[in-house]
Amino acid sequence: MKKVFVLGGTGFLGYFTIKELERRGYNVSTISRHPMPTEDLLPGEVEHTVGDINNMSDDEIREMLEGVYGFVYAAGADERTLPEAPAIKFFYEANVLPTQRLARLAKQAGVKKFVILSSYFAHFAEEWTDIPLKQNAYPRSRLLQEELACLEGEGGMDVMSIRLPYIFGVMPGRMPLWSMFVNRVKDQKIVPVLGGGTAMVTAQQVAEATIGAMEYGEHGGKYAICGMNMKHSEFYQMVVDALGQEDSTVKVVPLDQMKPMMEQIDANNAKAGKEQGVLNSMMAEIQNRDAYLDPAETMSLLTYHDYDIRSSIRETLQKCVQEGAKADFH
Repeated sequence: MKKVFVLGGTGFLGYFTIKELERRGYNVSTISRHPMPTEDLLPGEVEHTVGDINNMSDDEIREMLEGVYGFVYAAGADERTLPEAPAIKFFYEANVLPTQRLARLAKQAGVKKFVILSSYFAHFAEEWTDIPLKQNAYPRSRLLQEELACLEGEGGMDVMSIRLPYIFGVMPGRMPLWSMFVNRVKDQKIVPVLGGGTAMVTAQQVAEATIGAMEYGEHGGKYAICGMNMKHSEFYQMVVDALGQEDSTVKVVPLDQMKPMMEQIDANNAKAGKEQGVLNSMMAEIQNRDAYLDPAETMSLLTYHDYDIRSSIRETLQKCVQEGAKADFH
Protein backbone atom coordinates (compact mmCIF):
# COMPACT_ATOMS: atom_id res chain seq x y z
CA MET A 1 0.00 0.00 0.00
CA LYS A 2 1.07 3.61 -0.55
CA LYS A 3 3.19 5.34 2.08
CA VAL A 4 2.14 8.63 3.68
CA PHE A 5 4.34 10.88 5.80
CA VAL A 6 2.60 13.02 8.45
CA LEU A 7 4.47 16.00 9.88
CA GLY A 8 3.32 16.46 13.47
CA GLY A 9 1.80 13.01 13.92
CA THR A 10 1.57 13.17 17.72
CA GLY A 11 -0.39 16.45 17.64
CA PHE A 12 -4.17 16.63 17.72
CA LEU A 13 -4.88 16.59 13.98
CA GLY A 14 -1.87 14.45 13.08
CA TYR A 15 -3.04 11.79 15.55
CA PHE A 16 -6.54 11.50 14.04
CA THR A 17 -5.14 11.56 10.50
CA ILE A 18 -2.68 8.75 11.23
CA LYS A 19 -5.41 6.62 12.81
CA GLU A 20 -7.60 7.03 9.71
CA LEU A 21 -4.68 6.38 7.33
CA GLU A 22 -3.91 3.18 9.24
CA ARG A 23 -7.56 2.12 9.13
CA ARG A 24 -7.50 2.49 5.34
CA GLY A 25 -4.35 0.39 5.00
CA TYR A 26 -1.75 3.06 4.24
CA ASN A 27 1.82 2.70 5.48
CA VAL A 28 2.51 5.69 7.73
CA SER A 29 5.63 7.44 8.99
CA THR A 30 5.85 10.59 11.09
CA ILE A 31 8.21 12.91 12.89
CA SER A 32 7.33 15.07 15.89
CA ARG A 33 9.31 17.47 18.05
CA HIS A 34 8.16 15.85 21.26
CA PRO A 35 7.81 12.23 22.42
CA MET A 36 4.35 10.69 22.39
CA PRO A 37 2.20 12.09 25.24
CA THR A 38 1.15 8.53 26.04
CA GLU A 39 3.27 5.45 25.35
CA ASP A 40 0.84 3.66 23.03
CA LEU A 41 -0.58 6.76 21.31
CA LEU A 42 0.20 5.58 17.77
CA PRO A 43 -0.22 2.07 16.37
CA GLY A 44 2.97 -0.02 16.51
CA GLU A 45 3.14 -0.18 12.69
CA VAL A 46 3.68 3.59 12.47
CA GLU A 47 7.29 4.60 11.93
CA HIS A 48 7.76 7.40 14.49
CA THR A 49 10.83 9.61 14.87
CA VAL A 50 11.34 12.29 17.52
CA GLY A 51 13.12 15.34 16.14
CA ASP A 52 12.82 18.77 14.55
CA ILE A 53 12.54 18.43 10.78
CA ASN A 54 13.66 22.06 10.40
CA ASN A 55 17.06 21.13 11.83
CA MET A 56 17.58 18.32 9.32
CA SER A 57 19.65 18.77 6.16
CA ASP A 58 18.06 18.70 2.71
CA ASP A 59 19.67 15.32 2.03
CA GLU A 60 18.34 13.86 5.30
CA ILE A 61 14.81 15.01 4.49
CA ARG A 62 14.91 13.71 0.91
CA GLU A 63 16.15 10.36 2.22
CA MET A 64 13.38 10.25 4.83
CA LEU A 65 10.78 10.92 2.12
CA GLU A 66 12.06 8.30 -0.29
CA GLY A 67 9.18 6.10 -1.45
CA VAL A 68 6.56 8.40 0.12
CA TYR A 69 3.42 9.03 -1.97
CA GLY A 70 1.64 11.62 0.19
CA PHE A 71 2.81 14.28 2.66
CA VAL A 72 0.43 15.72 5.29
CA TYR A 73 1.59 19.02 6.80
CA ALA A 74 -0.05 19.07 10.25
CA ALA A 75 2.31 21.51 11.97
CA GLY A 76 2.91 25.24 12.45
CA ALA A 77 1.71 28.15 14.59
CA ASP A 78 -1.90 29.29 14.86
CA GLU A 79 -3.61 32.59 15.63
CA ARG A 80 -3.62 32.01 19.42
CA THR A 81 0.13 32.66 19.54
CA LEU A 82 1.13 36.12 20.78
CA PRO A 83 4.57 36.79 19.27
CA GLU A 84 6.85 39.80 19.34
CA ALA A 85 5.80 42.56 16.92
CA PRO A 86 5.73 42.54 13.95
CA ALA A 87 3.74 39.30 14.05
CA ILE A 88 4.11 38.71 10.33
CA LYS A 89 7.83 37.96 10.82
CA PHE A 90 7.02 35.24 13.35
CA PHE A 91 4.24 33.64 11.26
CA TYR A 92 6.31 33.87 8.07
CA GLU A 93 9.15 32.01 9.75
CA ALA A 94 6.84 29.53 11.52
CA ASN A 95 4.39 28.73 8.70
CA VAL A 96 5.63 29.93 5.33
CA LEU A 97 9.37 29.23 5.09
CA PRO A 98 9.27 25.64 6.47
CA THR A 99 6.33 24.70 4.23
CA GLN A 100 8.01 26.10 1.12
CA ARG A 101 11.22 24.22 1.86
CA LEU A 102 9.48 20.93 2.65
CA ALA A 103 7.25 21.16 -0.43
CA ARG A 104 10.33 21.66 -2.60
CA LEU A 105 12.18 18.74 -1.00
CA ALA A 106 9.10 16.52 -1.09
CA LYS A 107 8.75 17.08 -4.82
CA GLN A 108 12.46 16.34 -5.33
CA ALA A 109 12.00 13.10 -3.35
CA GLY A 110 9.18 12.01 -5.65
CA VAL A 111 6.20 12.75 -3.37
CA LYS A 112 3.03 13.06 -5.50
CA LYS A 113 0.51 14.59 -3.07
CA PHE A 114 1.11 17.35 -0.48
CA VAL A 115 -1.77 18.37 1.83
CA ILE A 116 -1.52 21.42 4.12
CA LEU A 117 -3.77 21.74 7.14
CA SER A 118 -4.57 25.44 6.95
CA SER A 119 -7.24 27.74 8.41
CA TYR A 120 -10.62 29.12 7.43
CA PHE A 121 -9.14 32.55 8.19
CA ALA A 122 -7.51 32.23 4.74
CA HIS A 123 -10.95 31.58 3.22
CA PHE A 124 -12.62 34.56 4.89
CA ALA A 125 -9.63 36.83 4.20
CA GLU A 126 -10.48 36.28 0.52
CA GLU A 127 -14.28 36.40 0.98
CA TRP A 128 -14.68 39.43 3.25
CA THR A 129 -13.09 42.20 1.22
CA ASP A 130 -14.82 44.96 3.23
CA ILE A 131 -12.54 44.39 6.24
CA PRO A 132 -8.70 44.24 6.17
CA LEU A 133 -8.50 40.66 7.46
CA LYS A 134 -6.00 39.80 4.72
CA GLN A 135 -3.56 42.35 6.19
CA ASN A 136 -3.51 40.58 9.56
CA ALA A 137 -0.37 38.51 10.06
CA TYR A 138 -1.88 35.07 10.57
CA PRO A 139 -4.26 34.88 7.58
CA ARG A 140 -1.64 36.60 5.44
CA SER A 141 0.88 33.89 6.35
CA ARG A 142 -1.66 31.14 5.61
CA LEU A 143 -2.37 32.55 2.14
CA LEU A 144 1.36 32.83 1.44
CA GLN A 145 1.92 29.29 2.75
CA GLU A 146 -0.65 27.89 0.31
CA GLU A 147 0.60 29.90 -2.66
CA LEU A 148 4.30 29.13 -2.27
CA ALA A 149 3.68 25.42 -1.62
CA CYS A 150 1.56 25.28 -4.80
CA LEU A 151 4.32 26.97 -6.78
CA GLU A 152 6.89 24.49 -5.43
CA GLY A 153 4.64 21.62 -6.50
CA GLU A 154 4.06 22.82 -10.07
CA GLY A 155 4.78 20.22 -12.70
CA GLY A 156 5.17 17.16 -10.49
CA MET A 157 3.35 17.27 -7.15
CA ASP A 158 -0.27 18.13 -6.39
CA VAL A 159 -0.61 20.57 -3.48
CA MET A 160 -3.94 20.99 -1.69
CA SER A 161 -4.98 22.81 1.49
CA ILE A 162 -7.74 22.05 3.98
CA ARG A 163 -9.05 25.28 5.49
CA LEU A 164 -10.13 24.40 9.01
CA PRO A 165 -12.78 26.03 11.24
CA TYR A 166 -13.43 25.24 14.94
CA ILE A 167 -12.42 21.61 15.58
CA PHE A 168 -13.65 19.32 18.36
CA GLY A 169 -12.54 15.95 19.69
CA VAL A 170 -10.35 14.45 22.38
CA MET A 171 -7.17 12.40 22.24
CA PRO A 172 -5.08 10.61 24.87
CA GLY A 173 -2.48 12.65 26.74
CA ARG A 174 -3.40 16.12 25.49
CA MET A 175 -5.65 18.83 26.87
CA PRO A 176 -8.12 20.24 24.29
CA LEU A 177 -7.37 23.82 23.28
CA TRP A 178 -10.92 24.74 24.33
CA SER A 179 -9.72 24.94 27.96
CA MET A 180 -9.07 28.64 27.35
CA PHE A 181 -12.79 29.14 26.58
CA VAL A 182 -13.81 27.17 29.66
CA ASN A 183 -11.47 29.27 31.83
CA ARG A 184 -12.93 32.44 30.35
CA VAL A 185 -16.48 31.42 31.31
CA LYS A 186 -15.75 29.84 34.71
CA ASP A 187 -17.44 31.64 37.63
CA GLN A 188 -18.78 34.41 35.36
CA LYS A 189 -22.38 35.46 36.02
CA ILE A 190 -22.67 37.25 32.67
CA VAL A 191 -20.92 35.80 29.61
CA PRO A 192 -20.84 38.45 26.86
CA VAL A 193 -20.63 37.21 23.25
CA LEU A 194 -20.92 38.82 19.86
CA GLY A 195 -23.78 38.07 17.52
CA GLY A 196 -22.03 36.01 14.86
CA GLY A 197 -21.32 32.32 14.49
CA THR A 198 -18.80 29.86 13.13
CA ALA A 199 -18.37 26.71 11.09
CA MET A 200 -17.38 23.59 13.04
CA VAL A 201 -15.99 20.10 12.40
CA THR A 202 -14.80 17.09 14.36
CA ALA A 203 -11.16 15.98 14.28
CA GLN A 204 -12.34 12.77 12.59
CA GLN A 205 -13.88 14.84 9.77
CA VAL A 206 -10.55 16.66 9.38
CA ALA A 207 -8.76 13.32 9.07
CA GLU A 208 -11.23 12.04 6.47
CA ALA A 209 -11.13 15.31 4.48
CA THR A 210 -7.31 15.35 4.55
CA ILE A 211 -7.12 11.87 3.06
CA GLY A 212 -9.93 12.79 0.65
CA ALA A 213 -7.87 15.75 -0.58
CA MET A 214 -4.90 13.45 -1.12
CA GLU A 215 -7.02 10.91 -3.00
CA TYR A 216 -9.40 13.17 -4.96
CA GLY A 217 -8.17 16.76 -4.67
CA GLU A 218 -6.79 18.85 -7.50
CA HIS A 219 -3.52 20.76 -7.51
CA GLY A 220 -4.14 24.20 -6.03
CA GLY A 221 -7.40 23.10 -4.42
CA LYS A 222 -8.33 25.07 -1.30
CA TYR A 223 -11.05 23.23 0.58
CA ALA A 224 -12.86 25.04 3.42
CA ILE A 225 -14.53 22.16 5.26
CA CYS A 226 -17.54 22.21 7.56
CA GLY A 227 -19.76 19.80 9.46
CA MET A 228 -22.22 22.33 10.86
CA ASN A 229 -22.61 26.03 11.67
CA MET A 230 -23.41 27.44 15.12
CA LYS A 231 -23.93 30.83 16.73
CA HIS A 232 -21.29 31.79 19.30
CA SER A 233 -24.10 32.27 21.82
CA GLU A 234 -25.13 28.60 21.50
CA PHE A 235 -21.53 27.42 21.83
CA TYR A 236 -20.94 29.52 24.96
CA GLN A 237 -24.18 28.19 26.41
CA MET A 238 -22.72 24.71 25.95
CA VAL A 239 -19.62 25.85 27.85
CA VAL A 240 -21.82 27.20 30.65
CA ASP A 241 -23.74 23.89 30.75
CA ALA A 242 -20.51 21.86 30.85
CA LEU A 243 -19.41 23.89 33.89
CA GLY A 244 -22.80 23.39 35.55
CA GLN A 245 -23.20 27.14 36.05
CA GLU A 246 -26.99 27.41 36.18
CA ASP A 247 -26.82 31.03 37.35
CA SER A 248 -24.71 32.19 34.39
CA THR A 249 -26.31 34.05 31.49
CA VAL A 250 -24.94 34.19 27.96
CA LYS A 251 -25.65 37.68 26.66
CA VAL A 252 -25.28 38.79 23.04
CA VAL A 253 -23.78 42.28 22.98
CA PRO A 254 -23.41 44.74 20.08
CA LEU A 255 -20.08 45.16 18.32
CA ASP A 256 -19.70 48.81 19.36
CA GLN A 257 -19.86 47.72 23.01
CA MET A 258 -17.22 44.98 22.66
CA LYS A 259 -14.82 46.55 20.18
CA PRO A 260 -13.30 49.27 22.42
CA MET A 261 -12.27 46.60 24.95
CA MET A 262 -10.66 44.54 22.19
CA GLU A 263 -8.86 47.62 20.83
CA GLN A 264 -7.51 48.27 24.33
CA ILE A 265 -6.03 44.74 24.44
CA ASP A 266 -4.31 45.43 21.10
CA ALA A 267 -2.96 48.71 22.48
CA ASN A 268 -1.65 46.95 25.62
CA ASN A 269 0.01 44.28 23.47
CA ALA A 270 1.63 46.94 21.28
CA LYS A 271 2.95 48.72 24.37
CA ALA A 272 4.55 45.43 25.45
CA GLY A 273 6.08 44.95 21.97
CA LYS A 274 3.68 42.13 21.06
CA GLU A 275 1.17 41.64 18.23
CA GLN A 276 -1.60 39.09 17.78
CA GLY A 277 -1.76 37.11 14.51
CA VAL A 278 -5.32 38.36 14.16
CA LEU A 279 -5.77 41.64 16.02
CA ASN A 280 -8.35 41.50 18.80
CA SER A 281 -10.24 44.39 17.20
CA MET A 282 -10.38 42.38 13.97
CA MET A 283 -11.46 39.28 15.90
CA ALA A 284 -14.40 41.32 17.23
CA GLU A 285 -15.42 42.13 13.64
CA ILE A 286 -15.14 38.44 12.71
CA GLN A 287 -17.10 37.17 15.71
CA ASN A 288 -19.88 39.61 14.93
CA ARG A 289 -20.35 37.88 11.55
CA ASP A 290 -21.49 34.42 10.56
CA ALA A 291 -18.26 32.68 9.51
CA TYR A 292 -20.41 29.94 7.99
CA LEU A 293 -19.50 27.38 5.34
CA ASP A 294 -21.61 24.99 3.28
CA PRO A 295 -20.71 21.32 3.91
CA ALA A 296 -22.17 20.41 0.52
CA GLU A 297 -19.35 22.27 -1.25
CA THR A 298 -16.64 19.90 0.02
CA MET A 299 -18.21 16.88 1.75
CA SER A 300 -18.99 14.75 -1.32
CA LEU A 301 -15.77 15.72 -3.11
CA LEU A 302 -13.49 14.91 -0.16
CA THR A 303 -15.72 12.03 1.04
CA TYR A 304 -15.85 12.98 4.71
CA HIS A 305 -18.92 12.00 6.70
CA ASP A 306 -21.55 13.60 8.90
CA TYR A 307 -20.93 13.30 12.64
CA ASP A 308 -22.77 14.38 15.77
CA ILE A 309 -20.78 17.57 16.32
CA ARG A 310 -22.78 18.71 19.35
CA SER A 311 -21.93 15.40 21.03
CA SER A 312 -18.24 15.94 20.17
CA ILE A 313 -18.41 19.49 21.61
CA ARG A 314 -19.93 18.17 24.86
CA GLU A 315 -17.24 15.44 25.12
CA THR A 316 -14.47 17.99 24.47
CA LEU A 317 -15.78 20.51 26.99
CA GLN A 318 -16.30 17.79 29.58
CA LYS A 319 -12.64 16.81 29.32
CA CYS A 320 -11.62 20.48 29.71
CA VAL A 321 -13.77 20.81 32.85
CA GLN A 322 -12.48 17.53 34.34
CA GLU A 323 -8.82 18.36 33.68
CA GLY A 324 -9.35 21.88 35.02
CA ALA A 325 -10.87 20.47 38.21
CA LYS A 326 -7.85 18.14 38.63
CA ALA A 327 -5.50 21.11 38.22
CA ASP A 328 -7.47 23.14 40.80
CA PHE A 329 -7.39 20.22 43.24
CA HIS A 330 -3.61 19.90 43.00
